[in-house]
Amino acid sequence: MKGLELFDLSGRVAVVIGGTTGLCREIALGFASAGADVVATSRRQTQVDAVAGEIEALGRRTLRVASDVMNRASIQRLHDATMEAFGKVDILVNGAGMTMKASTLEFDEGDWSRIVETNLTGTLRACQIFGRTMATAKYGRIINIASVTAFRGFYRVAPYAASKSAVASLTKTLAIELAETGVNVNAIAPGVFPSDMSLPLVMGTPRGEEILMRTPMHRFGEPREVVGPAIFLASQAAAFVTGEVIVVDGGYLASGVNC
Repeated sequence: MKGLELFDLSGRVAVVIGGTTGLCREIALGFASAGADVVATSRRQTQVDAVAGEIEALGRRTLRVASDVMNRASIQRLHDATMEAFGKVDILVNGAGMTMKASTLEFDEGDWSRIVETNLTGTLRACQIFGRTMATAKYGRIINIASVTAFRGFYRVAPYAASKSAVASLTKTLAIELAETGVNVNAIAPGVFPSDMSLPLVMGTPRGEEILMRTPMHRFGEPREVVGPAIFLASQAAAFVTGEVIVVDGGYLASGVNC
């Protein structure tokens, strides 16, 4: 296998949880463009239907199945529907997430629990349900979405940062446990990519200005810029890569003095 063939996803089946908006929508469409059949899912059926139409327009097969990572039975139904339709699942992306900005000392426990339950435990549920099938099949690529907040303190988003730190740790542990089964487990840690979730926090705000000052490229990321790393981790090119957290942040974490 040579060159671009290493990144060809033809014949693969991918499930992208949280794949109807933001970065994961771009990843879902990127997988389809690379040849995979893709099931992009989230809680909102209208969004699922819309992205499914885009996937089909690229000539790939899909399903229209909504899911909620807070509900284990919902993820099991997603798994079962995918297996019934395609007979396998080769690639899983865990990208469902939420955040909230508030003082750590005043953070409501209920809000804390919802964020951790969504970002961390939701990822665990999907890894367990789909990971068992992949391990039995002796092949799989699991890609979890972490964050640069796993490596740096970000003001007033403690539950988000804590949950994403835990996602990075879960990725490494699961990679070790599945290493001999043919299932690779990695994560992508995006920097700041303005989205429906992050836009109010960073666009035209002092927070956003500080992030840009600390980012050597002096700009936010564009959603399409996370597609390449995702395709790499999903492909045969990453056959010997597991337990890694790939940072896509315009140099933010590398930054010391920028002038």
